[in-house]
Amino acid sequence: MEAVSAAKMRKAQQQVLATRPYAEQAAEVLAYIARLPNIDDELNPLIQPRQVVRRVGILLVTADRGLAGGFNANVLRQAARYMRQCRDEGREVSVITVGRKGRNYLLRHDPVVRAEFAGMPDSPTARDVGPITNILVEDYTQGYFDEVYMIYTKFRNTVVQEPTIDKLLPIEPAEPHVTMAPEYIFEPSPEAVLKEVLYGFTEVQVLQAVYESIASEFSARMVAMRNATEAAEELIDTLTLTYNKARQEGITNELMDIIGGSVAQEAA
Repeated sequence: MEAVSAAKMRKAQQQVLATRPYAEQAAEVLAYIARLPNIDDELNPLIQPRQVVRRVGILLVTADRGLAGGFNANVLRQAARYMRQCRDEGREVSVITVGRKGRNYLLRHDPVVRAEFAGMPDSPTARDVGPITNILVEDYTQGYFDEVYMIYTKFRNTVVQEPTIDKLLPIEPAEPHVTMAPEYIFEPSPEAVLKEVLYGFTEVQVLQAVYESIASEFSARMVAMRNATEAAEELIDTLTLTYNKARQEGITNELMDIIGGSVAQEAA
């Protein structure tokens, strides 16, 4: 299992590192367009913040399987902490889950699952995450959600994976003091570009979160399998040593019995 996890981990790492620059650039472009003063909010509801946040939508990304060390437990603990914080602030929470572990946890402890997705392939595409993005965007534009967040595990390296909370909707404009390099030129206009790419770039953010989680899962599973292998080898060594000691003790006792019998016969 360690060898299988290692092979999948290398492929997932290459995948997430290859797509991360594009996802980061897409988020930067969205933030840049959203801060332009002549953007028509009526045409772009996804950049229009709500005055009052009553219901929060959460996209929770976990694995379908266990045997990955603390991977699932860490992201579920982060999600539980954030949901508790939202409720303390008087906001309702609904969750869209990706992965059976997150769904099962919520159904046991807090039934707020609005939609669930499982069986995500190792190399998902936009087609795989399209239904997820559709639900998030439609729920936000129709007013069911006032804010949407993604809770997933961000891949740092093979031994470090970080549970992360990112705001997905509404798209927040870049801070005025933040300069974008390079300055973008939009044709025919920022409004037309935003209208065309807004959904697509939002889908990219969802897909990247899934990529990050998959790479983190396989890395955590490989490390867990390696630790299990080392623990099993250590247990085998310990048991072998215990067996050899017991066997040697048995042989020694038998020899002592033979020597004792021989001495008794000579004394007779």
